[in-house]
Amino acid sequence: MKYVLLVVGDEQPWAEAGPEERAAVYERWGAYDAFLTGRGAALGGHELAHSSSATTIRKNGDQVLISDGPYAETVEQISGYMVVEAGSLEEAIELATPMPSDVVIRGVPA
Repeated sequence: MKYVLLVVGDEQPWAEAGPEERAAVYERWGAYDAFLTGRGAALGGHELAHSSSATTIRKNGDQVLISDGPYAETVEQISGYMVVEAGSLEEAIELATPMPSDVVIRGVPA
């Protein structure tokens, strides 16, 4: 089964990070990507642009409201995603645990 691993966290520390801090974070993500690839579980993923660049579309019947910015005011934002292949939720959890960030796991219906 495919699972989407939604990378969540506070964007503010990243915005304030210097080049060396960012390089260290990308190094940890590179190691995590190598872990997933080594397990044959990596199907794709990407870092997302800052949540302030998001566009939200809300629908209420035939009415459509389009607004700039994230869909909800929260402390944590979705900053990226990975798609993995796992035999069960337990395996998806095992694959997500080494991620260098908090993560939300969602199954992808077949």
